[in-house]
Amino acid sequence: MLLVVLELIGIAVFAASGAVAAVRARLDVFGVIILALTTALGGGIIRDVLLGVHPPTSLRSWPYLLVAGVTGLVVFWYHPQVAKLRRSVLLLDAVGLGLFVTSGTTTALTLGAPPYAACLIGMTTGIGGGALRDLLLREIPLVLRREIYAVAALCGAVVVAVGEWARLPKGLVALTGASIIITIRLIALWRKWNAPVARGLDG
Repeated sequence: MLLVVLELIGIAVFAASGAVAAVRARLDVFGVIILALTTALGGGIIRDVLLGVHPPTSLRSWPYLLVAGVTGLVVFWYHPQVAKLRRSVLLLDAVGLGLFVTSGTTTALTLGAPPYAACLIGMTTGIGGGALRDLLLREIPLVLRREIYAVAALCGAVVVAVGEWARLPKGLVALTGASIIITIRLIALWRKWNAPVARGLDG
């Protein structure tokens, strides 16, 4: 039950980030809800498609759709108040990233994916929704051009894969992987770390 609650919190936070981006882009209420659903559930849908799970889990579980949709509506009507909670949203976003990546990696390993593929699938589970959000808004995905986000996700996924290979307790492995992701993400935000870009570019 605790894991389900945490997953729903992660979905709500990711949905809020998508809805906020949609509001800033001046989309209508339908567009806001679509961006909220895409950001919250996109990564999990990509994971399930890659693993051959049909229909995707998030489309078979109505609470996931309900939480994401309702969050989109709340942000649409109360976006000025939501904007003031930026630090809290970033903290919860880091927690959501940790949960989604570790669960995605574990799911991939359970369904027989090799470790390297499971790591990539786990990372995609965490960052896929945000990347789809940015593409729908005709922007280069944020995870590819700023901040330590995808790198943190991949590090946590690798920890989970190594832990599973070493046959360590699944709960401990998931908790450790999520904690590493959350820690890297929060330190990167605090220190304003960004991944390096190529030097010598004009402009």
